Amino acid sequence: MFSWVKQEQGGRNKEGEMYQTVTEGLQSLYTKKLLPLEETYLFHDFHSPALEPADFQSKPMVLLVGQYSTGKTTFIRYLLEQDFPGMRIGPEPTTDGFIAVMYGESEGVVPGNALVVDPKKPFRKLNAFGNSFLNRFICSQMPNQVLQSISIIDTPGILSGEKQRISRGYDFAEVLRWFGERVDRIILLFDAHKLDISDEFSEAIKALKGQDDKIRVVLNKADQVDTQQLMRVYGALMWSLGKVINTPEVVRVYLGSFWAKPLQNTENRRLFEAESQDLFRDIQSLPRNAALRKLNDLIKRARLAKVHAYIISYLKKEMPSLFGREKKKEELIMRLPEIYTILQREHHISPGDFPNVAKMQDMLQHYDFSKFPSLKIKLIESVDKMLATKIAVLMSMIREEESKQPPAMVSGGAFEGSQDGPFGQGYGEGISAGADAEDWIVSRDKHRYDEIFYTLMPINGKITGVNAKKEMMNSRLPNTVLGKIWKLADCDRDGMLDDEEFALAQHLIKVKLEGYELPTELPDHLVPPSHRKNPTVKG
Repeated sequence: MFSWVKQEQGGRNKEGEMYQTVTEGLQSLYTKKLLPLEETYLFHDFHSPALEPADFQSKPMVLLVGQYSTGKTTFIRYLLEQDFPGMRIGPEPTTDGFIAVMYGESEGVVPGNALVVDPKKPFRKLNAFGNSFLNRFICSQMPNQVLQSISIIDTPGILSGEKQRISRGYDFAEVLRWFGERVDRIILLFDAHKLDISDEFSEAIKALKGQDDKIRVVLNKADQVDTQQLMRVYGALMWSLGKVINTPEVVRVYLGSFWAKPLQNTENRRLFEAESQDLFRDIQSLPRNAALRKLNDLIKRARLAKVHAYIISYLKKEMPSLFGREKKKEELIMRLPEIYTILQREHHISPGDFPNVAKMQDMLQHYDFSKFPSLKIKLIESVDKMLATKIAVLMSMIREEESKQPPAMVSGGAFEGSQDGPFGQGYGEGISAGADAEDWIVSRDKHRYDEIFYTLMPINGKITGVNAKKEMMNSRLPNTVLGKIWKLADCDRDGMLDDEEFALAQHLIKVKLEGYELPTELPDHLVPPSHRKNPTVKG
């Protein structure tokens, strides 16, 4: 049982709280500490609906966003390795709504209106977007192993032009913002042949502002261009993203062809495989980091709620008691940027914690400032205490939970099958080359290495470290790398190299020069035959 209290207190803290898990702790802190502040200062009207138990207990979610025909639905099918109910794929805009692909004991589709009344699903607050949205929102359920660990949200393909935005009948950007706040990973998909970022796509990306740590970019269908074109496409994509995503860090872009068809251009096959494995590892880590992500999102929400309370109470304080309210309201709305500056200084708040000025000014038009609540210090202090002490304890609980029962990695579908056997990443390449061969792989080039070896003046069949160093330095590898190669090659640790050890050192240099990593320990298949305990393999 996890608790931040001492055992002698009977498993409870001073306020009588006892938590079995981090999730339960987060839910309790939100309900008791943060929710009262949000409700008092109309936070849910201005920013984000209240969180529900399902928001804390749901599986990690991955949101896919991209223009039409960039391969979003195909990407999901690639991960699951099977079709899902409601799936449609084609070069035209086929997905015209949001599809939540989730685990279920039997295959089926749950329509949006039924979905938002299910307390076990984290979608209840989506009913605020009305029937126009709910008619285009479904949950696709199926018994797939991948979906036991994560859920995936497919979104409509984005087209360019104002007509598309109007014809949706709901605020597409706001729906994306809602999902962006709740998902664990946001994947923006681009097509190597379609890099233009349309107006609506630009708005969609801007709606995800504040969630930059969750965003990853996938340049899909990269096998359809050659290496030279791919370099130009990648450069153009980074330039386009730089104009839309305003972050000092470069966003992580994965290159590849995420479907189960033959590659059209195989010259970058190794690159695509490495990139796909990197992306898979990123997605597989989501269950492990889910509690930390929810904790991080709760902290962000608490900081915004505090700032919002200061803004609302300041506007209330400035309002006259009787006459001239409307005039004063207009003046305060115009002065909002100045008010932000005043509150920054007064309460020592970072400028980045404040909501968008223009959006806030627009929303404030619809409210009577005189009915706003005054500043309630106890509510603020309660949230401050939560951030200062309770959150830190939950952080330690996360580590404790992980040590006792590590969360399962995402498995099944495309996440399995290629790691073992000859099609695992790196199998038969670099340091793994020759692992399943009968002969010692170094012996294939040993005759060339021997010619060099005998020019280095061996004494009693061995060359000194000084002479070996001169030859190894010709590779131009850094001393740190060469030192590691020496340690691996000097099998008997006598500070000298015999002909087999020298050949091994040359082989390891070749492996490193080809761009592969060195092992921390020498694999059995690379140990020189004369240095093996049971030398059964001939050199």
